[in-house]
Amino acid sequence: MAYQQIAKTLIASYSTMNAELKKLFQSLQLRQFAPIYFIDGEEPYYLDMITNYFEDNILTPAERDFNLIVLYGKDAEWADVVNACRRFPMFAEKQVVILKDASQLKGFNELAGYFERPSPTTIFLIEHRFKKADSRTKIVKLAKEKGICFTSDKIRDEQIPQWIQTHGNDIGLRIGEREAQTLATYLGNDLQKIVNEIEKVRINIPGEKELSAGLIQKFIGVSREYNVFEFPEALTSGDLDKLYRMLSYFLANSKAAPMPLIVGSFYSHFNRLYMANFVRGKSDKDAAAALGMSPYRIKDVMAAAQHWPLHRVEHCLLLLSKYSAMAVGIKSAAGDKELLKEMIGQMLE
Repeated sequence: MAYQQIAKTLIASYSTMNAELKKLFQSLQLRQFAPIYFIDGEEPYYLDMITNYFEDNILTPAERDFNLIVLYGKDAEWADVVNACRRFPMFAEKQVVILKDASQLKGFNELAGYFERPSPTTIFLIEHRFKKADSRTKIVKLAKEKGICFTSDKIRDEQIPQWIQTHGNDIGLRIGEREAQTLATYLGNDLQKIVNEIEKVRINIPGEKELSAGLIQKFIGVSREYNVFEFPEALTSGDLDKLYRMLSYFLANSKAAPMPLIVGSFYSHFNRLYMANFVRGKSDKDAAAALGMSPYRIKDVMAAAQHWPLHRVEHCLLLLSKYSAMAVGIKSAAGDKELLKEMIGQMLE
């Protein structure tokens, strides 16, 4: 899987990792092992990366046969876990014990006794996925005192496009702003799913340096024709045929682009058109920096700003503020379909 490659080859420089996670992996590479590692959180991608490293990189292949023990919370008894940790390694200095899905272990808090006096010859990894453990409990306090803890938090939805671009840079694949937004829209915030889909392109086209919209459509199945981030551009470009095709698609497939997401996309677009009026005359590089976007897209934005008067931009921004509130039920009980048709109609007036 993709995280196996990352864990083995990109740990030192992988930009999507936070400082705490980098520090953890750097200590593992230096073989500065703690007796206990407690990892939890709602984002499984990094938990899988850590667990994979413990399984594949701490012991040699020969040592793993006798000294790697993997237990599952739903199947094991807490006493079995403690006994596994207390046994001595065979033909090795250390053994690795991994408890997966620890939140499902009956009597989980009974492990506190082992945490108080962990074995110096055991490296014990507790993987508590899908939710954070209660930091007030004795077992978590002991884990922090005796070992190393790491919480893998979910990345916020608005941060996903930047995460995708950073991931692309780390694996040598350029992913443009628009392409990253497309992937984030249609793949959601499941990091492993995103990585797997990007890896699918790399497997089919080895050596490819840029993830284009065409490759996304061909190998991932996301069509640019019905990209929510193309939707406002169809409006301001005056391409009404495309606008009505996209409107019909989103009305028929409301789950693909809920109203709050569409409002956010339109707001970003009109906000850039508004700001474009104040950067005219600047170089493409300076204008792009002022608008917070990639230089290769600035010409399209500046061209759209010339054909969409400032008063209409301001009108649309006011409409978006109104429909943003209505989309979450403020002063409106209408559904997404009705709100979307009404909003586009008023923008065209």
